[in-house]
Amino acid sequence: MLRNAPVSSGALPSPLDIVTPTSATPPTFLSTFLNDNPYFQAGFGLMALGVGLTALRQGVVIGTTTLRRRMLVTLEINNKDKAYEWFLAWMSHQNTLQTSKSRLLTPLTRSHQLSVETTVEQRKNGSSSALFKLVAGPGTHYVQYKGAWMQVKRERETRSMQLMSGIPWETVTLTTLSRDRRLFPELLTEARDLAMRGQEGKLVIHTAWGIEWRPFGQPRLKRPLQSVVLAPGLAENIEYDVKAFLDRRQWYADRGIPYRRGYLLHGPPGSGKTSFIQALAGNLSYDICLLNLSERGLADDKLFHLLSNAPERSFILIEDIDAAFNKRVQTSEDGYQSSITFSGFLNALDGVASGEERIIFMTTNHVEKLDSALIRPGRVDLIEKIDDATAEQATILFDRFYGEQGTQDSLVKEFSTTLSNIVKEEMANGRRVSMAALQGLFIRNEAGDAVTKCRDLFTPKPS
Repeated sequence: MLRNAPVSSGALPSPLDIVTPTSATPPTFLSTFLNDNPYFQAGFGLMALGVGLTALRQGVVIGTTTLRRRMLVTLEINNKDKAYEWFLAWMSHQNTLQTSKSRLLTPLTRSHQLSVETTVEQRKNGSSSALFKLVAGPGTHYVQYKGAWMQVKRERETRSMQLMSGIPWETVTLTTLSRDRRLFPELLTEARDLAMRGQEGKLVIHTAWGIEWRPFGQPRLKRPLQSVVLAPGLAENIEYDVKAFLDRRQWYADRGIPYRRGYLLHGPPGSGKTSFIQALAGNLSYDICLLNLSERGLADDKLFHLLSNAPERSFILIEDIDAAFNKRVQTSEDGYQSSITFSGFLNALDGVASGEERIIFMTTNHVEKLDSALIRPGRVDLIEKIDDATAEQATILFDRFYGEQGTQDSLVKEFSTTLSNIVKEEMANGRRVSMAALQGLFIRNEAGDAVTKCRDLFTPKPS
C-alpha cells in the first residue's frame, strides 16, 4: 500500500513508503474466553481446571481398578497358615530344579531376593548340625505355572509382631489373570504333596515354639519296632493298648469319657524308653511332639494351648517328668524356676479345659519321686517298667547284630550262649548292664571281642 504523497515519475518508492500488510486472524473462542473472561482471570477458572484434571485422574484410577478386578485375581496366604511354608518350600524346590536343569516344562524365573531358613539340631552327646534352606525373600517374584504367569509378592510387617512367638507377620500374595484362578488349588495341592512326600515314611519331631508346634530338624527315618528289644511281652502289651485306644473313639464318645490316654514308662537310663516310643510312633505312622516343661517363658496358659492344639496323629512326649516337678516345684538345671505350676500341669492333663484326642507319653528314671496326684488313673492310664538288660534281651540283640554279618551259625550260637551265661551270672551278683551299653559294645567290636569285653560294662545295681 502506497502513501498518498506524490511520487515523481521514474523513481522507485522508498522502503519507508511501503507498509507490509498484516494477516488479520480472527480470535478463537478459547483465547477470547481466557483473555476477556473476568472470572477466569480472577482464579475461578484455574480452580475449575484443577478440579477437572483431578476428576479425570480419579476416573483413570477407578477405571484401572475396575479393569484389574475384572481381569486379575489375587490369593493371600499369611504365615499363620500351613500353606505358607508349603508354598515357600515349593518355590525353593522349583528354583533348585531350574538351577540343575537347563529346561523345564513349567519354568520359574529365578529369584534374586532370597531368605535363608536355618535349622539347628542339637544332639544329646553335645554335637550339633545346621541345615540351610534358601527361599524367596520379601519382594516381588514371577513364576510360570502350567503356562500361566503369576506375580508372587512376599511382604513382611516389621512394625508389629505376633504376640506369643515374636515373629513378624508375613503374607504371600499371588496374582494372575482371572481366567487362571483354577490353578490356585492345583498349585497349593502340589505344594502340599511335595511337603508330605518329604515326610513320607519318616518320623517328624515337633517342638514348642511359643504357642505353636513346629517341626524340629529334618524328618527322620522310622525305626523298626523290632529294633528295640524289651523284655518279653512288654512291647506287645504297650502296642496293643495304644491300638485298642485308637480303635475305640466312638466307644469313648458313647459313654461320655474324654478321649485321651496317658502312659508312663519308667526305668534306669539307657533301657530304651525313648527309643521304644519313637519306634512305636513310626510303626503307627504318628509324629512326636517333644514338650520341655523347663523351657523359659512357658506358662500355664501356653501349656493349655499346646496340649489342646497338638498336630493330628502325634504323641506328646514329656521326658524326665520327675525332674520337671520335684516336690511340686519346677526348676531347671540352672536354678531358673518356671512359671508352670504343678496344679496347672495337672489341669492341662485332665482338667475341664484340657484337650481331647490326645496320647501323652511320660518317662522317668525315678518313679518313686513322682507325686501320686500325677500318676493316678485318668492322667496316667498305663504304667510300665523298662528295666536293664536281661539274658534273653542280650541274646536277642546279639543275634540281630552278628547273625546277619556272615559269621558262622555255630560261632554265633556259641558266643550267644556265653553272653547269656555272663549276664545271668552278673545279675545274680547284683550287677546290671543297660541295653544302650550293650548296643554300643556290639557296634564297636566283632562277635568274639564283644563277648570278651561285656563284663566290663556291668555296674552295681543302685540301692
